Amino acid sequence: MWSITQAGRTAWETQDASIPSDYRQLLWIIDVQGDAQGIETLLRRHPERLLRDWLRELEQLGFLRSDARSAIDRTIPLNLSALAKAAGESAAQALTASGAYLSQNRRRPANGAKPRGDTVILVVEDDPDQLALADLRVSMAGYQVRTAQSVRTLTASLLEHGAPDLLLLDVMLPDGDGFDVLAKLRRHADFASLPIVLLTAKQEPDEIAHGLELGADGYVTKPYSKNVLVGVISGVLE
Repeated sequence: MWSITQAGRTAWETQDASIPSDYRQLLWIIDVQGDAQGIETLLRRHPERLLRDWLRELEQLGFLRSDARSAIDRTIPLNLSALAKAAGESAAQALTASGAYLSQNRRRPANGAKPRGDTVILVVEDDPDQLALADLRVSMAGYQVRTAQSVRTLTASLLEHGAPDLLLLDVMLPDGDGFDVLAKLRRHADFASLPIVLLTAKQEPDEIAHGLELGADGYVTKPYSKNVLVGVISGVLE
């Protein structure tokens, strides 16, 4: 079963802003209610597949300790072959089943996959906590991370640093729409083949279809886990 570490207790007690609030909330529930009751509470709020991944992430960060195999299985790696099969079904069905979708027409790196440590992921997200969460999860997987909080800062990053190896793009931004940004990038010669994964709370079939028609290589819906996010990134790049 799971037990909280001193680092995990300190993270939620001090409301450490460097730890994303989603993690702090999970730690608080488990610490206050106890392992079994806390997980039962969380299962009423989140899908089991998502909660399994979150608990594993907290263990990797040293905030939880697994004393034995939990009643919730400790590790469920993302099944990319299942995602590929789901790509032959509707995007909406695939997202419902796994929280992620890979486009059948996704772009491959021109020179093959790079080592993760040399691969740059640019995360565009306006919510500070969601940005910190995405940054942490991508970094934990061994990728380099750049961040932007708006269309304006995204544009500045592209002009100053050039194209990343993959763009992780939120749809709802304070100064623009991610779908519009995607369409404009696809019309730009320098970014037409840039791998782009949409990261959003939008889950309606017509919204998903719109993003894929505009040229998204993948689609991840919130809330999500590191396994799901990194599985899609690696599925596009590797």
